[in-house]
Amino acid sequence: MHAYQGCGDYEGGFARVVCEDCRAEFLVAFSCSRRGFCPSCAAKRAAIFAVLLREEILEPVGHAQWVFTIPKMLRPYFLHRRELLGKLSRASWETVHELIAAAQTERAGVRPGMVSVVQTATDLLGWSPHVHALVSRGGWDREGSWVPVPYVDARAAELLFRHKVIAFLRDEELLSEERIELLLSWQNSGFSVHNSVSVGSDDAAGTERLARYLLRPPLSLERMSWDAEGSVLYRRKARGGFGASQATFDAMDFLARLLMHIPQPKLHTVRYYGEYASVARARRRANRGEAKETASSPLTLSPSTTERRRLRRAWAQMIRRIYDVEPLTCRCGAKMRILAFILDPKVVTKILRHIANRASTRERAPPSSALAW
Repeated sequence: MHAYQGCGDYEGGFARVVCEDCRAEFLVAFSCSRRGFCPSCAAKRAAIFAVLLREEILEPVGHAQWVFTIPKMLRPYFLHRRELLGKLSRASWETVHELIAAAQTERAGVRPGMVSVVQTATDLLGWSPHVHALVSRGGWDREGSWVPVPYVDARAAELLFRHKVIAFLRDEELLSEERIELLLSWQNSGFSVHNSVSVGSDDAAGTERLARYLLRPPLSLERMSWDAEGSVLYRRKARGGFGASQATFDAMDFLARLLMHIPQPKLHTVRYYGEYASVARARRRANRGEAKETASSPLTLSPSTTERRRLRRAWAQMIRRIYDVEPLTCRCGAKMRILAFILDPKVVTKILRHIANRASTRERAPPSSALAW
């Protein structure tokens, strides 16, 4: 929380960016880089994640988004025992694996690839653990050949997923036989599996958008506002549905809701299964004869894996992907570059005071996205 308060605050330091032609400058404040809390940093993290999936993880095949949800009765178990979220993700993978393998009877040992992300927030920041997954529409057999599976019955997936979740909660001694019978007797079980959203093998942009959606932050600043009494108004997503369109919270209650969704330290929210696990990816690269790169040769045109990772994390690349603008192109059309990183508090204060004095003589304020020199 304290780090988030300083996110984007120029008093905590900044980078100086200068145009090499017209000498125009602007400042870029540092980010807090905290997961699960800061919407701005979460958007950047989601952009990095999407590029990682598209360029280094996913194979050029069709993919579908799978969403696994559980009934309200079971949700408190995952709130007080967060390690169960990993088992929930595992149950989702086992459901996908078994159904895709069963759908292809002509090939033995078909195994799909899956990337799962555990989400915990509802539209109004309530507690609702669920799994979003990006799953290949088919799998690879034991010889490494691609086997497409265009359709998997969502109802069958729901029944199998329900069985697996109840089984591991019973093994954890959290569900009694009486409560299990009650869950199984409901006409509407509260479990659900959706897999209707898909992207084609040639839709790189769609795949990246879907990957960014998987890792979306729980909080949206665009849907939050204040009323005259200091309460927080938080709107639902812009879509048709049930319930009120917005809710009013006391400020501290709203903060408590948000804190509930911050992942615990060292608790993974993203997991890779099947043919997208690290061991399987390394095996496929070895079978293709791809050497492990440490640096690019001067004669190669494509960057090495190490360089792709560096480029993926570059600030300018992230701004370009998120906001569709080129931050290092000056108004005069020339290329800008990062001149220095200012961290000394005395120098930071002196520069900001100088900018404030200059801004007071201008006819209009500098743009809000970056502080003009």
